[in-house]
Amino acid sequence: MSRIDKSLTVEDRDRIVGLLGAGDRHARVVRDAFGVNIMARGTEVRVSGQLPKVEKALKVLERMLKHVTAEGWISPEQVEGLIGEEQGEEARHRRTEADPGTEFVDRRRKDGLEVSRRGAKFGARSSGQGTYIEAIREHDITFCIGPAGTGKTYIAVALAVEALKGARVRRIVLARPAVEAGERLGFLPGDIQAKVNPYLRPLYDGLNAILETGQLKRLIDSEVIEIVPLAYMRGRTLDDAFIILDEAQNTTPEQMKMFLTRMGTGSKIVVTGDVTQVDLPLGKTSGLIEAQAFMPEIQGISFIYLTRADIVRHPLVQKIVDAYERREAALARKKQPRR
Repeated sequence: MSRIDKSLTVEDRDRIVGLLGAGDRHARVVRDAFGVNIMARGTEVRVSGQLPKVEKALKVLERMLKHVTAEGWISPEQVEGLIGEEQGEEARHRRTEADPGTEFVDRRRKDGLEVSRRGAKFGARSSGQGTYIEAIREHDITFCIGPAGTGKTYIAVALAVEALKGARVRRIVLARPAVEAGERLGFLPGDIQAKVNPYLRPLYDGLNAILETGQLKRLIDSEVIEIVPLAYMRGRTLDDAFIILDEAQNTTPEQMKMFLTRMGTGSKIVVTGDVTQVDLPLGKTSGLIEAQAFMPEIQGISFIYLTRADIVRHPLVQKIVDAYERREAALARKKQPRR
């Protein structure tokens, strides 16, 4: 079959950059998907290859250009969605390779994530963490259940920032139930931010470990990163967002349903919790524990269970967790009726 050349005219250089992506990342994805060559010359983007493939690639580029013209940018996942509509359902699951020019670099290590801040490296420090990282990458909703110190929240936050840096999402939303205040915060002193900050502090700590202080403040001030009590999520729909629910063992089934149904198009959800530390009032069912009963049946949802072997805090933390587990097991044996 003979090769042909076709071109797409773009009005200005900025739109060409938005169309092709930083370091031509979008162009590479379209090129690899259709087996064509893509080259920008002046105000033209030239596509060459076999006729049917060139025509499909050009259709995708034209639709990408419309999005860039309207929005000023297009995300890698949106590019993949347009390719999927041309190629069929299988292409929707293709993953773009990370842009090596971003601050947070995905090196596709066997054990998962590697990001950098001031030269420091953050990666999976156990096989369980590696599995967790891959689950988040491969699923739209991931539940991670495990004891304190296993990196449940930290890894989710790191991957959220990575997705934001790679333009795969437009915002990060982090939520936590304010159980100790019963989500009725009026009796606490100060404005609403002062009332909820004690409950959201661990999320700030995770972000501070990854982002520069000034950068984090700018992202929060511009609402690119939003940290909210779970109750404040009601009634919202979040598109193109990386959404994290921390301490999910302290949600009720109704709250869990409310949270999961906030998910909009182009979004990803991570739910973390420790089912051994439920702080709900006596008689209240944990939404996280209930979700384990039927959620795994839904395609696209992953459940990851971390154990004390995945604890990466001070070595004493693992010993403390072990000691509590032995004590709880002994108390449970004492409560069993004698035969």
